[in-house]
Parts: sequence; C-alpha cells; structure tokens
Amino acid sequence: MTTVFNAASLVREELKGLLPYQAPYYPSVLKLDANENPYPFPQAVMKEIYRETASAGFSRYPDPMAVELRESLAAYTGVNPENIMVGNGSDELILDLMLTFGTGAKFVVASPSFVMYGIQGQIASSTRLDVPRRSDFRLDVAAMQKAAAEPEVKLVVICTPNNPTGTATPRQEIEAILASTGALVVVDEAYGEFGGESCIPLLSRYPNLIILKTFSKAFGLAGLRVGYLLAGASIINELLRVKQPFNLNAFSQIAARVVMKNLDPFRERIGTILKERDRLHAELSAVPGVETFPTEANFILFRTALPAAQVYQGLLERGVLVRNVDSPSLPRCLRVSVGKPEENTTFLAGMREILAG
Repeated sequence: MTTVFNAASLVREELKGLLPYQAPYYPSVLKLDANENPYPFPQAVMKEIYRETASAGFSRYPDPMAVELRESLAAYTGVNPENIMVGNGSDELILDLMLTFGTGAKFVVASPSFVMYGIQGQIASSTRLDVPRRSDFRLDVAAMQKAAAEPEVKLVVICTPNNPTGTATPRQEIEAILASTGALVVVDEAYGEFGGESCIPLLSRYPNLIILKTFSKAFGLAGLRVGYLLAGASIINELLRVKQPFNLNAFSQIAARVVMKNLDPFRERIGTILKERDRLHAELSAVPGVETFPTEANFILFRTALPAAQVYQGLLERGVLVRNVDSPSLPRCLRVSVGKPEENTTFLAGMREILAG
C-alpha cells in the first residue's frame, strides 16, 4: 500500500503556527525599511579587506573561534576576548541563547520589540511572556521585575535603543532588573552606536548580563552577517555547546576585523546619520496627520491618520520602501530608516502627497 508523503505531518507541533520571517525585496526602490547604513562602504576600507582576503584563501575552514576578530572586538569594547562570542548575525546568537537556556522554559520581552526574539524562542520551544511598555514606550521596570521573578523564566530580553520604537532604556533601569533576578538579562544594543547608554560597564558586576551587538547597522556589514555577544565566560562556555563549529565565514571575519581597524570613516557617517535623523524627524513631525515618536536610533517610528497599509502602499508606488509595523500595540504605525539626504527628501515628499489625499 502506498501513502502520500506529507511533510507537514512530521513538523513539531509548536512550529505549525510559526510564520516564516518575511523581508520584502524590491530591487528598484529606495530601501528605508531595514535600518541599514545607507552610505556606500568606504572604498579605502574595502581595498584593505580585499588585500587581506587575497592572502587568506578560502579552501580551508575559517577559524571556528574567530580569535583575531575577538581580539579586535576586545580592543573596541574593553571586554576580554574570552568574554566575546561571534555569530552569523545577531539572529544566530539569539537562537543559540534560546536553545541553550530557553527550551522548555519561559522568556520575557519588553514589547513591542524586535520580532526575532519571538521567532527564535518559538523555534527553541520556549514560551514568550510579553511585558507591555508604557504609553511612551519606556520600560515598565516594576512589571519587568515581577515577570523576571517567575521561577520558569530563564531569559529577560531588552532592546535598547528599542526596535521599532527607538526608545533607549537608562542603564540604571536595566541594573535594577539585573539585581532583582537570577535569570539571564539579554540587552540587545544593535543600535547602540547611534544612542543610549551601553551596559558594558555592568558586565563585571552582574554575571547574569549578556549584551548583543552587530556590524549590520552602524558599520555597514548587513550583507555579511556579523554579530557578537559579550558575557561572562561561564555563559559563553554553555553557549559553545550549541554553537555551530564554523559559524562565521572567513571573509566576514576579515571584513569585520578590518572595520575595527578603520573606525574613523564609520564614526563620521554615524554623525551624518544622526544629523539627518534630526532633520527628518523635524520635517516628518510637521506633516499634517503624522505623529512621530522620539528616537535614539537610526530610524523613526511614526503614526498616521490613515491606515498604515495605505501609507505603506502609497510610498511603495512612489518608489520608497518603509516598514509597516501596524499591530494592536502599534496601531497605524510605520518605521522609516534614516537614509541619505536626497532619499529622506523623496520620502517626505511622498508622505506629504499621501496625507494630503
């Protein structure tokens, strides 16, 4: 007797409701949807990367522990190399955290926040507990402490500056949560180069602190997927149980290391992005029917009088791609990345046309 093969019948029950992450791709539009660095990669840095890769060769597996890159990151962060772990983007590191500590347990997220926490938690069979942020998107510290005190909670995740709201959490508020729980507190500083207070000074005092950082935003390496985390050696030793052996390719390791040796052009571009962010925020706030929210990142969250889907589509028809983040906690909201001046001007013109009807 023959049967019809059904792959869906073999899937783990907890994955059946998981929707794959969707990242729309339109090659001929202005991309203001993914919070990337909008400027071309510095040519002098690119040439140095090519020089180093020419002598490295790619016929051998990469360094599984990324020793030279971790030494460069140690100089940048002031953290010892043994307290650094690199990954194929922060997404991989989030999954490693969930697989190591979250499977069969609960994790807390200050919501709304980065969608990948929930996706990776679901993949790892962990249960998510959302703690709503306040009306101004600041952290509800007392509610976070209460949730973190639940015995089943193994991880507490805080993004600062927060994606998609742009809100930065003061270091003292995170310290209050760290001091009140035995759970791991994961602070995602993906946008930390643009604003907010880093929690790196707390690492030596709180063994339950983990900090996530990335090269995808300020350092213009989104296409190479380089992320890293900072934590105590005991935490990293546990994470190594699930880390893939050659998780970060040789080219990405070299590129990230060369970036760390050439920080000046990136710092200059961060300054330019911040200046342009202030202009974009001011002009977008002046558009009738638009409410903007304060931000310390390289993007702006805004709410419109029209449905978010209508504004999203209207911008797309004008050749501008933004992020539609409309949800019960963010009604009629969208997020726009800070682009180059001419890109931001095009976006603003589109917004004025759409809102004017």
